[in-house]
Amino acid sequence: MNTAPAAPGTASDPAAHSAVPDDVDLIVIAKEPVPGRVKTRLTPPFTPHQAAALAEAALKDTLACVAATPAVRRVLALAGSPGPWLPDGFDVIPQRGDGLDERLANAFDDAHRGRPLLLVGMDTPQLTSTLLATAAAALTSHDAAFGRAADGGFWLLGLRTPDATLLRGVPMSRPDTGHFQLCRLAEAALTVAHLPELTDVDTHKEAAQVAAQAPTTHFATTYRTLTTPLRTSDLTPETPANVHPQQAEPAHPHQPAEQPQPQPSQRRPSRTVRSGPIATDSPGPSAPRTGGMQKPPTREPSEQHEVSERHEAVGRDGAGGGPPDVLRLGPGTGGDRR
Repeated sequence: MNTAPAAPGTASDPAAHSAVPDDVDLIVIAKEPVPGRVKTRLTPPFTPHQAAALAEAALKDTLACVAATPAVRRVLALAGSPGPWLPDGFDVIPQRGDGLDERLANAFDDAHRGRPLLLVGMDTPQLTSTLLATAAAALTSHDAAFGRAADGGFWLLGLRTPDATLLRGVPMSRPDTGHFQLCRLAEAALTVAHLPELTDVDTHKEAAQVAAQAPTTHFATTYRTLTTPLRTSDLTPETPANVHPQQAEPAHPHQPAEQPQPQPSQRRPSRTVRSGPIATDSPGPSAPRTGGMQKPPTREPSEQHEVSERHEAVGRDGAGGGPPDVLRLGPGTGGDRR
């Protein structure tokens, strides 16, 4: 902001606020905060519902500020339907027109009751009643009051004698919108009082900036709620859906994350398979156990000859049709190989 001494007759001139008029009307032009229809440039990173929550918070702050500013009449030019966010003391009128220039012009026409009018939007939750009172006071000595926005648009337009033709045809939602609106006022030979520049909330970066500038507003509280990760100890079954699991933090910043404990092994008893010559149910004398494996029994030569003949019979059969006391090892039998 320019800190040079204010020029005489501007809104920054102390003489301009010597008398705050009590015959001014205030207009807020706004949209109903419906997900997917408001603050769409906040998505991503916010979801449509989160963007709508931020829009509703900004609208609450704006309406509260207007309600706290002296005025004869307060008007809400609304696209949509009123909700619980609307305080008492406002006359609600519908927006008319296709483009934003038409809706602004018609809002001045529909709200005019023969008194000066000040119009603001819903995108500057950092607005204060002091700023509005300063703009109203400026209209006692100026034809118009103008508040430029940081993105090139404007956040306030005040007219001592409202005239909708001053807005119709002005290109809106562009970086040079404010320039064209000032040119229109200059073409009408109006004297203009300039208010401080404010930041409109349209992007995540602007939302963070405004929340930091006005930390006690509904907007800032909502922004912090949506962007501050919860600790693990804060997570409950009622935790809002906007909190993702990856946002959780340890209960204490120096406490290491708990490592998962290994589960007891549930191993089935291993099946011991004898190696060596094929065993029968009559292995002969038992041998001492060594490492879980049994040493093959010692057979007489006649017994080995008998077993060999039986083995050959199994091989010729090919379908396991040998004697039932023979255990066959091979693919598909389910036995363990070592």
